[in-house]
Amino acid sequence: MPDIFAPPQMPFMGSCSDMPFENAEAVLFAAPHGTPYEGVDNESYAATADALRKALQPDAEWVEHWDFDLGGPLLGSNDFKLMDAGNLATSSLDGAGNRALIKRAVQRILDAGAVPIMIGGDDSTPIPFIESLAPKGPLTIVQIDAHIDWRDQRRGEPRGFSSTMRRASEFEHVEAIIQIGIRGLGSARAQEVKIASDWGAKIITAQMLHNDGIAAALRHLKKDANCMITFDCDALDPAIMPAVTAPTPGGLSYTQMIDIIAAVNKKANLVAFDLIEFVPHLDLNGTAAITAARIITNVIGNLARR
Repeated sequence: MPDIFAPPQMPFMGSCSDMPFENAEAVLFAAPHGTPYEGVDNESYAATADALRKALQPDAEWVEHWDFDLGGPLLGSNDFKLMDAGNLATSSLDGAGNRALIKRAVQRILDAGAVPIMIGGDDSTPIPFIESLAPKGPLTIVQIDAHIDWRDQRRGEPRGFSSTMRRASEFEHVEAIIQIGIRGLGSARAQEVKIASDWGAKIITAQMLHNDGIAAALRHLKKDANCMITFDCDALDPAIMPAVTAPTPGGLSYTQMIDIIAAVNKKANLVAFDLIEFVPHLDLNGTAAITAARIITNVIGNLARR
């Protein structure tokens, strides 16, 4: 298979960029673009992954130090092997080509026996990512997001960022969808909420989570289920995550987010993770990039401890 990755200029904290895929236990890669909508500019996501890599670069030399989020060093005590494969050469206008690249990337990582971690662009990039996880099915999706994304199509496009969970619900290997942090106003109408509910999706609003804790969501997750987390940065409150296209008050805290990651990893078999919708030019002082990158490190740290 020809190489489809461009090596990163600076690997993500704790990772190696020249490790053979077969030696890695988790492989991080970036897919800047998914399936575009006509008239919607998604070029800004080209800079997302490198912004997150850069955010933690000052901490990279301290990777063996104690991380109090994780109760020990990032990579644990078992020599966890993390690879940063770099960025896929996606194009802002080539939806079909982008989907094919993401599928090839995930297939390569799964064939090597590693856990794929994707830094995505817009909210359509998880569609081919989830589709490629068929070998890990039956699969439970834990979506952490402000929006349910159940539109059948928008602007004539069925694979765009408003349709992620609708398309995921059609994949035979997806058996459950748990949606956490939903709030405010999005593209969903009454019929999309009903379709999601009738399919069996469990919608846990941000208010429910604030009132009842993460147990409100985790009670729907079957023990030892194969599970992937898809995390949209707009799930976080805009006070700590302003670098999104649709900031909505009342979002999750950083602590709630990392508690969910730890709880999912403890109860289920975490087989994949993606982070999407981080818009670098909206991060005016760089702190949002640190927050997003730290969420990825918590995923890595939890994988290293299971």
